[in-house]
This record gives sequence, C-alpha cells and structure tokens, in this order.
Amino acid sequence: MRLFIVANLRKPNVQPAIEELIEFVKSRATVTGIDSECDRQLDRIDAEAILVLGGDGTLLATARRIGGRQIPLVGVNFGRLGFLASFTPQQFKDHFDELVQRKLPASTRLTLESSVVDGSVDVRASDADDLARKRRWWAISLNESLIAAGAPFRMIELELGADGDTGVRYFGDGVIVSTPSGSTAYNVSAGGPIISPNVEAICVTPLCPHSLSFRPVVVGAESVVSVFCKRVNEGTMLICDGQSSIKLNTGDRVMVRRSPDDVVLIENPDAREWRTLAEKLGWAVSPSYQK
Repeated sequence: MRLFIVANLRKPNVQPAIEELIEFVKSRATVTGIDSECDRQLDRIDAEAILVLGGDGTLLATARRIGGRQIPLVGVNFGRLGFLASFTPQQFKDHFDELVQRKLPASTRLTLESSVVDGSVDVRASDADDLARKRRWWAISLNESLIAAGAPFRMIELELGADGDTGVRYFGDGVIVSTPSGSTAYNVSAGGPIISPNVEAICVTPLCPHSLSFRPVVVGAESVVSVFCKRVNEGTMLICDGQSSIKLNTGDRVMVRRSPDDVVLIENPDAREWRTLAEKLGWAVSPSYQK
C-alpha cells in the first residue's frame, strides 16, 4: 500500500512519536511523502490512503486539502477527544496489517459547501451552477458551517429558510449548520441533537435565539439551507470547521448545501458509536451517589 503521512508537529506528543511510527509504516508499506507543516495541497499526491497524525482538527484540515479526491483518511489521535481521528497509536499498530490488506471498515461522510452571495440573488430561481457563478466566497466543511455574531457582540438578525422557502426571521447569536459527523462538536454544545454518521442529514441549530420555542431542525441531506443577513455586527463571520472564514455584511446571503465530494474515513474496528459517546462525552453517565 502507498501511504502519504500528514503529521501535526504542533501537537506535543506527535514529535517524539513520529519517527517511530514512520519507521513502523515504512517497514510494512511505501511512504510516498510526508507533510509536517500541514499546509500542502494534497489533491495530486500519489497515495492509496493518507495517515493523519494529530487530532480531529488536523483531520478536518486534511479533508479540505485533498480537493474532493476519494482518498481514505486514517486518523491517529494525538489530540483530546478524537471522534474523527479514532485510532490511538497502539490501536493503529495493532490494525496496520488489516489496513494494508484493505480489510478495515470505511465510512463515507458527507461534507457541506457554503457560499456567500449577494442577498438580491433569487435562490428559488437559481440552480447550483448559477449560484456558483454568483458567489464571492465558498468553502468546504466536514463538521459545520457557523455564522457567529462577533464584535461588538450584539444580537444579530437573520432570516433562515431551506429549499427556496424564505423561512423565519429571528434575533440571536448566530446559527450552526452541521453534518452528522459534526453533530458531536459545536452543535451538541449548543443544544443540537447527536446524529449518527450513518444518517444522511443536515442539522440547523440556532445559537441563543431570543425565543423560547426555536428548536434545532434536522433536514434532508439534499436540502439547501439559506441564511439572509438582515442585520449583523462589524465582526460577524462565516466560519467553516473553525479554519476557514469570511466577514459577513448586512445584505449577504449564505447558502449551505451538500458538497458533491464526500470524505472517506477508515474506521477503528475497536470503536463503538454509543460507547464512544459515553467515554468521550460522558453521555448517559449516572449521577455519583454518596455511599
């Protein structure tokens, strides 16, 4: 197997482990390149899989840099939670022979394409190609696209809709549009639902809406979510996966749809979805009773 390695040396535990892991991999597979700066474009590399040494953030950045190619990503966690980078270094070694024999399970994760267009664009009369020609900025996200109020931190006014419906206007701190993969990230912290990665859906979660009844909504994966900026702050931003961002102005419209390019993740066969939630998020943990 031909492997390319992305190593985030900013993670404190990666530096001492990388030499050992690279030697381990080289003795069993062909290493076609190493990106230790985490800034190289990866859409033309020669590899059958990419080994990502870091954390979920490193894997998110790598997923963007492969440019839509269906190269499987193998995440070895040197960060904190490790939902996407699901292997520990020892588990990776234990299952390496299965990897090179192509026996490990893989999952296809949907990604989001977020575009910023002028608010005068008629979203009901525009198809995807038409909107692509009219956008002034766009980005791909595996976890979420976030509109955040920003400085001077007053509530902003947004108009939220989907599939051509102009929807509702509300005041709040913003909105999160997340994938199932990202539902356990910022989305769950904001009170949104946990969605299994096997479900094809998009979750829309308002941030601190000035309402007692504005709840998160889960829509189909083929829906197109539209957010019109009725009134925003000087620091209001659209942020994709916490890594790519643009300033938003009053009158802008943000269009979020499923990207045509999914991301393929090699899964840790030792991991179990519900057990992972319990171990890493403390889900369904019972109260501590005094003895």
